[in-house]
Amino acid sequence: MVVAGQAAHWFDYAKLWPEMGRLVRTGGTLAYWGYKDHVFVDFPKATEIMQDYAYNTNPELLGSYWPQPGRSYVQDKLRIIQPPKEDWEDEQRIEYEPGTKGAHTGEGTLFMETEVNVGAVKEYVRTWSSYHGWQEKHPDQIARSKGGQGDIMDEMFDRIAKEDEWFRDEENLVKIEWGSALIMARRK
Repeated sequence: MVVAGQAAHWFDYAKLWPEMGRLVRTGGTLAYWGYKDHVFVDFPKATEIMQDYAYNTNPELLGSYWPQPGRSYVQDKLRIIQPPKEDWEDEQRIEYEPGTKGAHTGEGTLFMETEVNVGAVKEYVRTWSSYHGWQEKHPDQIARSKGGQGDIMDEMFDRIAKEDEWFRDEENLVKIEWGSALIMARRK
């Protein structure tokens, strides 16, 4: 069995498919899973603002700092990954695209959801690789949670809070769901 969780978007498939053909026995299984950005399921405007900050390529925002092409593969739910038909069969793809009309309003099979406070979401988005790239270029902008004047995430959440007062209190709970994909196939 070959398993990859939130990593398959980095593989060099020109090299990997032949190697897996050599190593995986007949009947062996391939299972790749990945997830993209979360959605505030009850707050469409907050989701829209977050997506703009995340993918706008203005160097003051995060879009140009995502490692590519891997991030675009994740955003497209790993659809670029196509097990070669001559070596793999029984391919299945299970996807989920969150909605913004409440919990479970998305399409597909939901894998990841949680309810968390606004402050924790702000810290979570600081784990994004694009944030780390942005931070390297803006070392003088320090998060308020770390004693600074504020960073891009403070700015983003301030903008969200202007649109929806729910986000003003970092203790308020928000429901979030992630878009995701699971790819499975069996070795011929």
